[in-house]
Amino acid sequence: VASALYWLEEFHIDGLRVDAVASMLYLDYSREEGQCLPNIHGGRENLEAVALLQEATSTSYRTHPGVMMIAEESTAWSGVTRSTDSGGLGFGFKWNMGWMHDVLQYLQYDPIHRVHHHNEITFSILYAWSENFMLPLSHDEVVHGKGQLVNKFPGGRWQKLATLRALYGFMWAHPGKKLLFMGSEFAQNDEWSESAGLQWYLMQYGEHSGVAEMVSQLNDIYRNTPSLWQKDTSSEGFTWLVNNDAGANVLAFARWDDNGEPLVSITNFSPMPHERYQLSFPMIGTWSEVFNTDSIQFGGSGFTNSAINITDGGHVSASVRIPPLATVWFKRS
Repeated sequence: VASALYWLEEFHIDGLRVDAVASMLYLDYSREEGQCLPNIHGGRENLEAVALLQEATSTSYRTHPGVMMIAEESTAWSGVTRSTDSGGLGFGFKWNMGWMHDVLQYLQYDPIHRVHHHNEITFSILYAWSENFMLPLSHDEVVHGKGQLVNKFPGGRWQKLATLRALYGFMWAHPGKKLLFMGSEFAQNDEWSESAGLQWYLMQYGEHSGVAEMVSQLNDIYRNTPSLWQKDTSSEGFTWLVNNDAGANVLAFARWDDNGEPLVSITNFSPMPHERYQLSFPMIGTWSEVFNTDSIQFGGSGFTNSAINITDGGHVSASVRIPPLATVWFKRS
């Protein structure tokens, strides 16, 4: 606890992320049967570690309001982000390790085989509101021989970059706060190493500067679009529009703000474009494309949409153009 306060008070850091919380919570973590004693109630929970974490989070928030306390916790321990007054650990955010694992595993399959793994890209919504989640594409995924994000995906160079851009668009629209490790914002080629700096020279090339520009625009739109974050921890902020089109590798959903205004996100994880994909929109009105990972300025092909007018409340559907390996966002104008 004193160490946490030292970092907060002396170095004015914005927050703390506690690594491997699961190894603290369970007495038998990574141990063989018989290598540990149960707690006073006969269970495997490490009650002293729970008390320590609760004290660390509650003290940090009480003495430094607004600080971020983040847990990397890889199990289904209940209440990681619940308040300590309610028996939780008191963290503000929990890394969504399941989302990270499932999404990256899905995208490492060749697109022709993704039809058999569609549940991996949709499963995270089933538990998205059980904690206050953060979606991590962290240092853990680009070290120790794992390679950079852009090199995890199949296909040629254009397909790898398009997949990365589509992933970021999907990630920013998905419930949960965002975490991107340095270098990933401009599609660094080499695995990260503490012995070398980032490959900033790559920014002279359009395919890298385009990804950086896209991430900048994602952040700008996100900050100014309450539907992407206002109901982040409530199922009322999310509606599936397409979640079972495994054959086309397409999924679509709406995010909602407190005023009932939606943003529609459509992702195509296939290299095949759709010229006239029929999609049911959540409301009538004029829908405009506000973001497209396939935009030319991001290094894409420029497969975009004109405004879509939906006037009949009984038929709230329209044909949309969906680029290959891309995410497209629509808002009512």
